[in-house]
Amino acid sequence: MPAFADSNGRHAAAVTPRIAVIVFPGSNCEHDVAAALGGLGGAAELVWHRERSLAGFDAVVLPGGFAHGDYLRPGAIARFSPVMAAVAAVAAEGAPVLGICNGFQVLTEAGLLPGALQKNRGLTFLCTDAELRVTSDRSVLTAGVAVGRALTIPINHFEGNYTCDASTLAQLRDEDRIVLRYAENPNGSVDDIAGICNEAGNVVGLMPHPERACDPLLGSGDGAVLLASFLATAGARAASADSAA
Repeated sequence: MPAFADSNGRHAAAVTPRIAVIVFPGSNCEHDVAAALGGLGGAAELVWHRERSLAGFDAVVLPGGFAHGDYLRPGAIARFSPVMAAVAAVAAEGAPVLGICNGFQVLTEAGLLPGALQKNRGLTFLCTDAELRVTSDRSVLTAGVAVGRALTIPINHFEGNYTCDASTLAQLRDEDRIVLRYAENPNGSVDDIAGICNEAGNVVGLMPHPERACDPLLGSGDGAVLLASFLATAGARAASADSAA
């Protein structure tokens, strides 16, 4: 079985982690995520949103797309999908959970991350590369990645403008939970926020698409830096579970 290395080349585990990639009606990035994780050595499996158990999985990804057609608002219906109770349960147990773009929106609607994603400044759909800065290494997505590192990763959204109240923003700053910031804010997000994590650091949401930047042929390989960190954490969890069995 392959060992997973973080961005500094440290091997975290010699166990292949199983990653559940949740598929909602309207998801459209699940195959990109599965291919990117598979290319990095993970074992990604598509899981339909009506499933009620995530037993046997070491981590979860909620991919981008337009879950339930973004009716009402992005993620507002998906949060009631049966699988979300299982996502909340594994998150509470400490499993790595990642929400990308629409997945980030679902996580905020489900209360697994604070704040909300609103329409972009200028009411413009954005589809472009974004330069990011890693601003915290205390999450499953950025563990082992140098703070201050620049990453070029594409964005593709209309409602990616992160917002929260002043007290929540202060808490995110004080607890070092803003994991990624835009170098040049494309959408109006408060404090240039591109990604955040929960208090424990195991639940992360970001609007940029790392799965679309995992090969230089795609214009950037920087997304692999983040997904490799995610897999290393999931692999360590899988190895721990194996040793305890």
